[in-house]
Amino acid sequence: MKSPDYWFRVPLIPDSSRAGLYLFKTLGTVVSLLLSYGLLLFANGLFSTLLGVRTQVEGFSPNIVGFIVAAYFSGLLLGGLFAARVVMRVGHIRSFAVFASCMSISALLHPIFVDPVFWMVLRMISGFCMAGMIIVTESWLNEAASNKNRGQILSFYMITNYFAAGAGQFLLTLGDPSEYLLFSLASIIFSLALLPVLLTRAKAPVPLPAARMHVWTLYRIAPLGVFGVFCCGLINSSIHGLSPVYATNMGFTDGQLSTFMAAMIMSGLLLQWPIGRLSDRIGRGPLLVYIPVIVALAAFAMLYTERYELILIVAMCFGTFVFTLYSLSAATANDMVTARERVQVSGALLITYGAGAVSGPIFAGQVMGLLGPQGLFFYFAMINLMLSGFALIKRRRDGSPETRKPFVAVPASQSTSSQLYLSAHDESPEQVQMPQVDSQSGPAPDRPPDQPPDQPLGTDASSDHPADR
Repeated sequence: MKSPDYWFRVPLIPDSSRAGLYLFKTLGTVVSLLLSYGLLLFANGLFSTLLGVRTQVEGFSPNIVGFIVAAYFSGLLLGGLFAARVVMRVGHIRSFAVFASCMSISALLHPIFVDPVFWMVLRMISGFCMAGMIIVTESWLNEAASNKNRGQILSFYMITNYFAAGAGQFLLTLGDPSEYLLFSLASIIFSLALLPVLLTRAKAPVPLPAARMHVWTLYRIAPLGVFGVFCCGLINSSIHGLSPVYATNMGFTDGQLSTFMAAMIMSGLLLQWPIGRLSDRIGRGPLLVYIPVIVALAAFAMLYTERYELILIVAMCFGTFVFTLYSLSAATANDMVTARERVQVSGALLITYGAGAVSGPIFAGQVMGLLGPQGLFFYFAMINLMLSGFALIKRRRDGSPETRKPFVAVPASQSTSSQLYLSAHDESPEQVQMPQVDSQSGPAPDRPPDQPPDQPLGTDASSDHPADR
């Protein structure tokens, strides 16, 4: 006969179940942050496409539209560099409220004052505020995550990023782009993004000073990674800013345009993990040779495709592969540095991507002005072939690194803060030792050509580096 203790004992929970329970507990604390971030991208996805369509209603040339799109990414770059100062001064909640309010006001001002120069100013302000809200949200998300579930939290973050940005495209069918309604709707959603963050109970993190490596220093260490990130900036900013211009000039209806944009953006999530796992096994170099060729072929196919259903299929193929290039390029750069240098690398990559994102729409707008709307995909094809050729040359000359860091998929459509990258590699900012720079002696010297990539800058091979223990 079994004792009473047998019937009332507490069953043991397997480790996998405990990990699952802990993940759901953590998600319960960050769901408001993910909701807020999703609303931001939901509204921004609508507004970016809406503004592209409205520029054609107002008769703006592709050259002018390119400068308007470039202004947004200029603000995004400046925000990535300087918005943290606002956060450090007034705190996370107040700074987020300020940024979201400015975004909401900016959305309402566009249809009131229809002028390309004024719109450039508004888009630059919007880019700065969007960068600030991304930094606040991601730092909060990282604070709630732990070493055991950071990979899973990042997966939810990736899904939120692509799904929200893609779903926002369908709101374009709710009104006439030439009227005020859709601008008001975007403003309302930007304001709603305030509520989850203002009501969250998650602990606000302490802002940390950012450290950056000079872009030229990083290029000497990882030229393929830097060039790849720059090309991604040239391409991705033009996709989000000028694809609506392409679709409008191709005669798409509002419903067709929304579906076209959503299919191209949301398809970017499909191959992130398979490509990442493949790159961990065979290396980033071969993939950065072949994937741009696939993207270029899809872009060339868009030049000769006229039937809408076929355009949609080719656009999905294009988006599926093109949005993997940023993660591959960033991983290529991080393969060549130590954990101690990774925080600096994230800052240098942000500047590199921003430089490409600012100049890309200007170049693409010029090509569209010369070749018509389909010139946008001719531009995409040329950039990808250039990246593939550069990767082939560097691979034959330098080969591949013997060791690779684990692949981390990162959103290609938004600039991200360094905190999330650290969390994806099971590191905390306290574990990463910031290099001390003497204000009188200047920045750290470049890495000598014969110094191995796993040796910190400015040290000899016999130094006892924490990352080597």
